[in-house]
This record gives sequence, structure tokens and C-alpha cells, in this order.
Amino acid sequence: MAPKKKRPENQPSIPTAIPGLNLKHLVDYLPCYVSIQDRDLNLLYVNQKFKKDFGDGTGKKCHAVYKCSTEICPNCPVQKTFEDRRAHLTEENVTLTGGGVHQVLIQTSPVIDKNGVVTAVIELATNITQLKKDRKELVTLGQSIALLSHGIKNILEGLQGGAYIVDEGFKDNDIELALKGWNIVNKNIFDIADVVQNILYSSKDRPLKYERISPGQLARDSLALFREKAARLNVELKPQINETVPEVRLDIASIRRMLNNLIWNALEACLNHPGEKKHFVRVKTDLLDDEHFIFEIADNGVGMDQDTQRNIYEEFFSTKGSSGTGLGLAVVEKVVNRHGGKIEVTSAPGKGTTFKLIFKIK
Repeated sequence: MAPKKKRPENQPSIPTAIPGLNLKHLVDYLPCYVSIQDRDLNLLYVNQKFKKDFGDGTGKKCHAVYKCSTEICPNCPVQKTFEDRRAHLTEENVTLTGGGVHQVLIQTSPVIDKNGVVTAVIELATNITQLKKDRKELVTLGQSIALLSHGIKNILEGLQGGAYIVDEGFKDNDIELALKGWNIVNKNIFDIADVVQNILYSSKDRPLKYERISPGQLARDSLALFREKAARLNVELKPQINETVPEVRLDIASIRRMLNNLIWNALEACLNHPGEKKHFVRVKTDLLDDEHFIFEIADNGVGMDQDTQRNIYEEFFSTKGSSGTGLGLAVVEKVVNRHGGKIEVTSAPGKGTTFKLIFKIK
């Protein structure tokens, strides 16, 4: 018989018990939601973290507690574990007692008796909301840089070309040529600033800074920014500002980004619709009812079909080929959602597009 190995003197022994701490306490201290469920998805046991965020829940159906639903979740991992006696892994959105929504990673494991029968299933659900958010921001930033590298290269080449024309104009004392070059430089400065601001806004959430301001003033500021560009494109800007709309609390920087994206999209829609003799972009602010006001941006440009309308808010979806970033309308939707607003779109091919953005008066 081989001699019994001695434990090194400095190696601590593994405690068989911790005074005052039992298995239930250990489960309660786990940083995840732990539940035990029967074959009918009734909750037989939940730990303290579960109770803190979802209430006791014991005796209730899992889907009733997690999702306030009477319907069993599609591809329920607990049911699968009962069926095949294997562990399963999935992701779900769950609703907390206070109404918040978390994304959770769910892992299930069978409880098997001595006869090999699954008598219950243990489910562990880990909150991965922040992890998914951070991952999305990194993915969005990486995809943005990869996708936009070609467009940024074109903008930089435009800046170099414009700067060259400016230099040649000064060398020849040709002010008209220098101005032509400066217009090219100015356009490309605007374009690269627009791209960078959309990347920053789509890749990271910043706290909203609410300030009181007139919606009409925001609309006028954006119109002023595009007045010269619209004139070069032979597009008429039509302001329709209702001065009776009161000052409201908005995050000014993000609302300006929203308006700028929509106006620039409308101008490009006109540019891509050469069949119309006289193009216009109308920017309107008005009262919708006693509790809501609207921004409305309308154009008589190329318009969109139904398939395009279904995808316009998807990041990186663009109908402009290599000249589009696919971030502009994604940013618009994000701004509206963060303000608790609503977007309505009316469009048809060759008939132009109208975006109506509805916000509460507060």
C-alpha cells in the first residue's frame, strides 16, 4: 500500500463547515437569481436576490413572475431540461417588480432522483444587461470605424483637394478660385463633423441634460446651418414655425443632432430625385394637442418604399451606397426614444417623405 501523502505545512485545510453559514445562506449570497421549478414551471424555491427584484414568487409560474405573462416562453430551457435531462443555456428579457427590464443569461440543470427521474430543475439567471450594453457600444464603434473608413477617406481627399485649390487661388491672386476651393473645404468639414458626431452618439449613451428652450428656436438654428448648402443644391428651405409653442425641457444637443440629420437626409433625398423641377424641404414646429408638440421635416424628394421604411432605423442600413453611413436615422430614433417621444413617417417612391416627431410638453 502506498504511503499516505502529507499535506504541506503551509497549505490550509479545507473547512468542512463554516460556523453560522449553511447551504441556504450560500445560495442567498450568490450574485444571481436562483430558483427551483417543477414540471409545471411552478417556482418551488427562490433565493433572496430573486425575492428582492421579483418578489417572493414561490408557488407561481416562472413566466408569470419573470415576464408577467400567461404564456410559456418559446424554447423554455426548463422544459427542455425536463425532456432530455441535460443542462441548457439561453438569454431572455425579464421584467422586475418595479417595471425595469433586464437581460439575463439563464442556465438550467436537472435534479435527478435515484431512479434517474428528473424531479425538478434548478435555474440560475445572471443579469447581463450592462455587459450587453458595453458590448453593443464596442461593437457599434468597431463596425462604424470599419464601415466608414472608405467614406472618411473620401472626405479627407475632398479636404486635400479643396485646400489645394485654395492654395492655387492665393498663389495666382485669384479670389474666385480660392473661394471655390474654400467651399469644397467647408463642405467636407461639415461632412466629417457630421459623421463623427453620429458615431459618438450611436456608440455611447450620455446623460441627457434638460434645458428649457423654444422648439421654434431649435428649428431656426438648424435651418440656418443648412441655408447655404440648400441654396447650392437649388432646394428651397421652408420654415413653418408656430411661435405659440411654449418653451419645453429638452436635451438641446441631441435634439439639434436629430434635426440636423433629418434636414440633411431631406436635402439628399431631393438631390437624388432629379425628375422634380422645384425641390423643397419644409421644417415645421406646431402644437399637436394640449399636451404634445411636433417637429415635422418634409421633402418632395425621391421617397421610400415600404421595405425601406421598415429598415430605416437599423444601424448601418443605408440607401445611399458608399456615401451613406446608416447611422443618421438610427440616431434620430434613439434621440426620440430617450425623450419619450414618437416618430411617424409618411413616404412613397417619387412622392417625398415626411417625418413627424411627437414630444410631450413639459
